[in-house]
Amino acid sequence: MEFLQSFIRMPLEQLPFLLITLLIAFTVHEFSHAYFANKFGDPTARLLGRMTLNPAVHFDFFGIILLVVAGFGWARPVPVNRDNFSRPRLMGVIVSAVGPISNLLLGFLGAMIYSALAATGVLESISNDRVLQAIYWFFGIFIQLNFFLFLFNLIPLPPLDGYRIVEDLAPRPIRGRLQQYEQWAVFIFLLILFIPGLRAYTITPLDNWANQMSAGAVQFFFGLFGG
Repeated sequence: MEFLQSFIRMPLEQLPFLLITLLIAFTVHEFSHAYFANKFGDPTARLLGRMTLNPAVHFDFFGIILLVVAGFGWARPVPVNRDNFSRPRLMGVIVSAVGPISNLLLGFLGAMIYSALAATGVLESISNDRVLQAIYWFFGIFIQLNFFLFLFNLIPLPPLDGYRIVEDLAPRPIRGRLQQYEQWAVFIFLLILFIPGLRAYTITPLDNWANQMSAGAVQFFFGLFGG
């Protein structure tokens, strides 16, 4: 067990809560892309069976394993054909943005539920310490990770949603240049993830901001419900 632990970034006892959170966060994220693309006239994802809340359809096994072991990963991206949109650039921005926004909303939802349970005394009434610890672990991971995914996916590098947003907003000449260097931008993205020095100035601040957002959201809702 200690050998396995050395390869996994998160304590093993918390791993199930991480996987449950990813199950929800990735599924809702990709479903949001598919739903709005279909709403705006592109049925590609729907016809491929991707407009669903079935997690098995959206999960990339290798991406999830990497996230657990290395601290980053991915779900299967939803295919979007912007040529089917009546206003490709505007609707493309919206379709790209709804993924990160869905994680933002999940973070707030988790903070609201946790704060309501704490403020109304429900958590205090739980006498089983193991159950109480599991609740703390789940909401802590769920809230923080969803806020992190919101921020992380807004990084303007492929294959993240932030890049697609910038690409759709950019004037046509700039968009052409972005596409020309897109393959090299992917390498930059990988370097940021793998080189500790670069992570310290990119990923680590996002993690800190996600923690601050988590604390702020819990504090806000706790004050709201504790009144």
